[in-house]
Amino acid sequence: MKIISMLKVMSRINRWPFYITDIYIKLIKKNIWKTRKLSIATTTVWLGLPIVTNFKGASIVIGENCLICSRSDQTALGVSHKTIIRTMREKALINIGSNVRMSGTTICAMSSINIGNRCVIGSDVIITDTDFHSLDPNIRFSKQDSLNAIFRPVIIGDDCFIGGRSIILKGVQLGDRVVVGAGSVVTKSFKDGSIIAGNPAVLIKIVNE
Repeated sequence: MKIISMLKVMSRINRWPFYITDIYIKLIKKNIWKTRKLSIATTTVWLGLPIVTNFKGASIVIGENCLICSRSDQTALGVSHKTIIRTMREKALINIGSNVRMSGTTICAMSSINIGNRCVIGSDVIITDTDFHSLDPNIRFSKQDSLNAIFRPVIIGDDCFIGGRSIILKGVQLGDRVVVGAGSVVTKSFKDGSIIAGNPAVLIKIVNE
């Protein structure tokens, strides 16, 4: 019994860094985010410290009851890195609906990214509305590189399931209830109820509500 008790104590000690991070998010980081034009519902649950950066004049909105995981031991597949939520220029918008779950997700917006309610976003998914770099090599090595990259809004409907390590690229619009197979690269839009997979992703079938 003494050995079991000792193991329980050791387990609690091992988790202390997690407790400290959770307290830091609740008491300090949330207040910092408020000063940077982040609108985050108080019911959002953070598992581990994410990377959240908001460009001056841009907006990040996160709805009620979201769960955002940045810890490998608290999600089945683990994560390669912390969740990253980042706007990259003035007036850019990231809008995440209510009851969204994500793990180690990267979301980068030059224009706008809208994610609907009740979406499940698998481990290490990338969602971006920009190419990040210009197609012109002369511009690509200048300070104007990212501003000359092609970018178009991304819209993801309600109740979508995006499989782990998928990539959603600029201009994509996914309807409600779309399922994206793991590891897919989505380069075009799909309507409600589509099940898609592949690189580039293609339609597998459509499931009615």
